[in-house]
Amino acid sequence: MRHAGPTRKEIGVRTAFNLIGPLTNPASVRRLVVGVADPAAAPRVAAVLHRLGTERAFVVHGAGIDELPLDGSGVIHEVDPSGVHEIAVDPVGLGLASAATAELAGGTPDENARFVEGVLAGEPGPRRDVVLLNAAAGLTVAGRTTSLGEGVALARRTIDEGAPMRLLRHLRASAPLTRRRQPTLSQGAPA
Repeated sequence: MRHAGPTRKEIGVRTAFNLIGPLTNPASVRRLVVGVADPAAAPRVAAVLHRLGTERAFVVHGAGIDELPLDGSGVIHEVDPSGVHEIAVDPVGLGLASAATAELAGGTPDENARFVEGVLAGEPGPRRDVVLLNAAAGLTVAGRTTSLGEGVALARRTIDEGAPMRLLRHLRASAPLTRRRQPTLSQGAPA
């Protein structure tokens, strides 16, 4: 799939590779969350994951997006050994504020970095809530929690205790300050 990436970017629209990628993971992942923007494709992806013998998976989508939103349109197609079960997601019932997906729009790379830092620092708002909701899905599929509600609580506690921000600081401290392009032979690099 890695070789298809550049071509997929050039095309600029979703292709079958967006659906096939998670299904052909060479790591043979047994538990996963898969986002599928097309509501008609989500149950099909879930059925394939079931036929592949996936231990547990959530195939998630909202109105035109491939993640769980805060606008009440979120759906999970839960895959387990017994089959596929559809679950409507009510963020308000999980203690999160309802918000339109448009409120979560990104910006420039610098703005997006500030948004991420704000979430990791515990800044309240829809960005934090959507992270809590989607993290809850991952925590539940992984077996760390038994429900989305418990997952939201664990994600909230994790952020509030500062673990993600500490990890970000650690990663920044251990990463090179700049990413330098390595010269190619045609640019006069030693042979």
